[in-house]
Amino acid sequence: MGSAEDRAYQALCDCAHGFMVSQVVFAACELGVFDVLAEAPGPLDVGAVVMRLGTSSHGTELLLDACVSLKLLTLETRSGKAFYSNTELASTYLSSPSPKSQRHMLLYMARTTYRCWGHLAEAVREGKNQYQKAFGVPSHDLFTAIYRSEGEQLQFMRGLQEVWSISGRSVMTAFDLSPFPLICDLGGERLTLMSELWRRASPRLLRVHAVCPLVGGSGALAKECISVYPDAKVTVFDIPDVVRVAKTHFDFPEEGRISFQEGDFFQDRLPEADLYILARVLHDWADAKCLALLARIHRVCRPGGGVLVVESVLDEDRRGPRTTLLFSLNMLLQTEGRERTPGQYHTLLAAAGFGDFRLRRTGSVYDAMLARKLLPLGPAASVKSQQL
Repeated sequence: MGSAEDRAYQALCDCAHGFMVSQVVFAACELGVFDVLAEAPGPLDVGAVVMRLGTSSHGTELLLDACVSLKLLTLETRSGKAFYSNTELASTYLSSPSPKSQRHMLLYMARTTYRCWGHLAEAVREGKNQYQKAFGVPSHDLFTAIYRSEGEQLQFMRGLQEVWSISGRSVMTAFDLSPFPLICDLGGERLTLMSELWRRASPRLLRVHAVCPLVGGSGALAKECISVYPDAKVTVFDIPDVVRVAKTHFDFPEEGRISFQEGDFFQDRLPEADLYILARVLHDWADAKCLALLARIHRVCRPGGGVLVVESVLDEDRRGPRTTLLFSLNMLLQTEGRERTPGQYHTLLAAAGFGDFRLRRTGSVYDAMLARKLLPLGPAASVKSQQL
């Protein structure tokens, strides 16, 4: 085991070398290592991988061996020659054909997030995001760096769908959402999140005829919705560039039942709904803008309706979870927002007029918070409240 001093130094090295680990994963994804091995009928040696990737023999061998050390690949030796194959982890999360693949999100992190993290010290000194230094983009244009090309925009949209393929079920089942027959997703390219809700929906939800996912990205929610509800018509609400990319790169076989509406949830009128979903939205913005958005939602939300906020939530003492603390630094580097505690979210929602705040820890990266627009006072309202 070594001395306590040796263990402390090893812990320091593990922290300092963390960026190297990230780059091994990013490079292997970018080069297509995991896809090549997934497509092969059996384990491949270095020469076979080099032939398929068009890479150098020396560099490929070093990368494959590093992946073995990280338990992303397995190695077996035959007649003195090494043969490589994907581990279960790589097959599940790093291979493109897998329904749980995170490859697009990892490539987005490699090309955008990683570049911003090289300026963390400057971000701490200045207290603002580092888009100007990383990409030459004004710091107030939060999504210009992400949308700096159609390719990067598409990467980001696909990446967020991958995130919700893992975390969607836990946050959508944290509360019973069946009392909310009309749902609007203001989640920003996070539509796959809702697919888990449709699969578990109660018969009451089968009466839904129109669903409007706001800031709808690729339209994944729209397609899932109409596949479950034959009478449903879905409006996808998003900024013009995202609508254009969605129409260009994603198929909509039921075009007559899915429509797109361009808009900005800070400026344009929001449709009435029973429940608004904000998934990974509020952490992008400072308190004043969060409050402005929540107040707009409260004005159009039907009495008895509510808002479901999905975020990576800090502990109340702000000492964890570690992943959320790192996410909060990422918000400093890439946005004008931060991750928050339950109390901070409660304060924002209450200031916008929402009550009955509840938090459900999912045990995953993302948690769910539900708050309601209170019904008008009176006997009739009281009866209706009990029914809800």
